[in-house]
Amino acid sequence: MSSDEFAPPIRPAAPSRRTFAGSRSVAALILREMATSYGRSPGGYIWAILEPIGGIAMLSLAFSAFLRSPSLGLSFPMFYATGMLPFLMYIELQGKISSSLNFSKPLLAYPTVTFWDAILGRFILGVMTKLLVSYIVLGSIMTFYETRVTLDFLRILESFSLASILGLGLGTLFCYVFTRFPMAQQAWGIVSRPLFLISCIFYLYEGVPEPYKSYLWYNPLVHVIGIMRTGFYPTYDAQYASSVYVLSISMISLVTGLLLLQRHHAELLSS
Repeated sequence: MSSDEFAPPIRPAAPSRRTFAGSRSVAALILREMATSYGRSPGGYIWAILEPIGGIAMLSLAFSAFLRSPSLGLSFPMFYATGMLPFLMYIELQGKISSSLNFSKPLLAYPTVTFWDAILGRFILGVMTKLLVSYIVLGSIMTFYETRVTLDFLRILESFSLASILGLGLGTLFCYVFTRFPMAQQAWGIVSRPLFLISCIFYLYEGVPEPYKSYLWYNPLVHVIGIMRTGFYPTYDAQYASSVYVLSISMISLVTGLLLLQRHHAELLSS
């Protein structure tokens, strides 16, 4: 008999060790993202807060000059904040995650760092940042303005969760598409510019005439924003809003993106 027959079998690393290594990789990527995204520019996180405040203020000033009251409630800033904040949550996550492979390409050369670590790191930091910003913005509006809103935290959490999952799903799919076809990112930037106008941020879905209302229904952000507004305005019943529709798009995009990245990530990183 050869000595190989008596050699102990080679066992793969324990799942707990791989989980610990993956957690350390994600934590390191989060710290790196914080340093590069918010640590190099003057003000850092202050700009993350000023961005939605500036947008909400401009919309409030523009529309209050022509309208006596917003479509819901008494406060223009609150009405536009309930539309803009979940929209920005999606935009931030989709944009960050779609470029995560290129952003973390030097670190992905290490065997302990996977493409999923890069995606998860940007997702966690993006969600934490936008939730904190939303809390500050909404809390400030409720402090300084007469809003008369009634908070339904479950609906608010549902809206932010749907915006996050949608950003994760489409961002993961676009991570493959944009890395594989660089011109697609520029094309998507042009195609997606009208999203701000067709996501019901500064008007209600019910006020859109047919046939455009039927077309808008297929925009998942319309559903996300409708659910958000039901969390602040108890008299508003967004019967058109479907969480199942948003989740379906998100999960199909996420699974498709992960399968494509799993199959082609080595090729993408070497190109």
